[in-house]
Amino acid sequence: MEKFLRNWRQDALNKHQYESAIFIGDKLLALTSDDNDAFWLAQVHFSTGNYTRALSFLSRGELIPNNSSCRYLAAHCCIKQGKFDEALAILGDKNPVHLISPPGAPMDPPAKLRHVSVSRLTGRTQKNGSKTDRVPTSEERENEDIKNIRFEAAMCYLRGVCYAKQNSFDRAKECYKDAVRIDVQCFEAFDQLMKNSLMSPEEEWKFLESLNFDSVEVDGNANASQEAAQFTKMLYTTRLSKYHNPAEFTTATETLSTHYNLSSNPDILLAKADLLFTQCRFQSALQLTSSIIQIDRYNFSAMPIHLACLHELGETNALFLLAHELVDAHPEEPCAWLAIGVYYLSISRIAEARRYFSKASMMDPHFGPAWIGFAHTFAAEGEHDQAISAYSTAARLFQGTHLPQLFLGMQNLQLNNLQLAQEYLNAAHKRCKSDPLLLNEMGVAFYHEDNLEEAIRYFNEALRLADELQSDTRAWLPTRTNLGHAYRRAGRLEDALEEFEVVLRAGNKDAGVFTAKGMVLLEMGRSWDAVEALHQALAVSPQDPIATDLLNRALEQNETESMGRNDLVGWAGAETSMSGIVASDDEVDELERKISDQLKQIERSKVTGRRGRRGRNRGGGLEMDVDMSVDGMTGGESMMVDSDG
Repeated sequence: MEKFLRNWRQDALNKHQYESAIFIGDKLLALTSDDNDAFWLAQVHFSTGNYTRALSFLSRGELIPNNSSCRYLAAHCCIKQGKFDEALAILGDKNPVHLISPPGAPMDPPAKLRHVSVSRLTGRTQKNGSKTDRVPTSEERENEDIKNIRFEAAMCYLRGVCYAKQNSFDRAKECYKDAVRIDVQCFEAFDQLMKNSLMSPEEEWKFLESLNFDSVEVDGNANASQEAAQFTKMLYTTRLSKYHNPAEFTTATETLSTHYNLSSNPDILLAKADLLFTQCRFQSALQLTSSIIQIDRYNFSAMPIHLACLHELGETNALFLLAHELVDAHPEEPCAWLAIGVYYLSISRIAEARRYFSKASMMDPHFGPAWIGFAHTFAAEGEHDQAISAYSTAARLFQGTHLPQLFLGMQNLQLNNLQLAQEYLNAAHKRCKSDPLLLNEMGVAFYHEDNLEEAIRYFNEALRLADELQSDTRAWLPTRTNLGHAYRRAGRLEDALEEFEVVLRAGNKDAGVFTAKGMVLLEMGRSWDAVEALHQALAVSPQDPIATDLLNRALEQNETESMGRNDLVGWAGAETSMSGIVASDDEVDELERKISDQLKQIERSKVTGRRGRRGRNRGGGLEMDVDMSVDGMTGGESMMVDSDG
């Protein structure tokens, strides 16, 4: 009879006929009084959203204290109702770290002994209070049923959820980490660590190596278990930060794509798109995210990167259509309102963008892209103080990512708070040492402090890392321009000229770069080449005041140099003629007349030049300082690229 009723209950659950499942489950529990049947009945109530009824059912008898699955479900009911303190009271505030298995534990000798509470292992309270035995860690796991171990890991995850809701992110991070260490298949906890950026890129890779994937078992088959362990590790590798070990990430994705036929799987495609976005290859990333959207129209995990790519490429029409479709279909999803905010940001309607970013962040206070977008709206309007406040909130919520610290450093650079900017940038550098944008900003900070050697070092390091990441070279032309300015101010004119020419050959026809090239040529004494470069600058931007002033100087210098050369040639010719035995009197007279005319012309040129300069000064204009900063070349104090998305 019991088997018949369990099959009937399971069939009703498979068909989502919850009333039938409740009706049959109640009769089954009355027959068996089994804890597992009680758990299943409460599960059905939980599935229907009757959290209070499920909790009251579990509170009968001794189900919660004596059964780990019932304790887990009761705590989950409290979390669904927003009762986080009650959930923690059910779960307890300590993780069962004695169940953590180190890497390779099944093949290692017995692990070292630990002091653990006997009552914790046996479930009985000792009369003498604090008695402890020394039990090997591996033996502790053997004494626990695998099902109980997994529920203990799941309860660690729920503790992390409670602490995160209470904004205790350090404790939440430790709970999530313990959950995955106890049960490497507890993906929910692993996903929270990655999605909320609770660890730095380097910490993420170290954590992955600390996990015991050998604990994965498949029906006692050693070969199948080993393959499953490697498969699980590769899947987890695709979720890690793309700023660290891109080669290992590529190996994992290629293996999953070829050996396991996952080349068109949305999660694998999203991981590849994330890497491409990190490399500033926005068009390629957009192609992958678009293919994901075609397979799964409402894949919300892919939406932030998809929206960011559309924003970077200026696809406002696609943003408009997608935002409307998302809001019509899923108004309860924060990502739908994020899409509207990105659209308004793309068309420079900053106030509307801020309103929708704010709405998305209120719907999910831990939605990182919404907080970064909200802060970007203040930065776009030059509201540096409010931008700093918003970025600071993002830095507190997402402690593992370096982006909020980076943006805080950029805002302080624009406010000329160089010391504070350096502190934020150094804090970001501790979290991530492999972001070219961060190294560029550190170079800009050193440039403004006149520490040119350090600026040159960081600009070169940024370009090297961008090359290692196989980034789009056009995305890092501003960094190369910055390097050229640092070389120029350091007196390394040949190196500076080479950098500016590389930028121009790459197709960046920017007036500022032409002007910088002209300035370097002028300093090198190549006045005519400087004139040509400055003419090209004015062809791009005819009203550029710096290029205009430099052109006047270059023309004056070129005129003076040409007159000086003619003067020297004339005197040399005169000396040769007058010393020559065959020179006639008529030839000497003609030569003297030419020299006299040249001297008069030179004198008139000098007077005209002085009058011209005085006339400009009388017109109210000040003599322009032509020492151009890095900012002029990048369109602002900092080169800013959107990625957090």
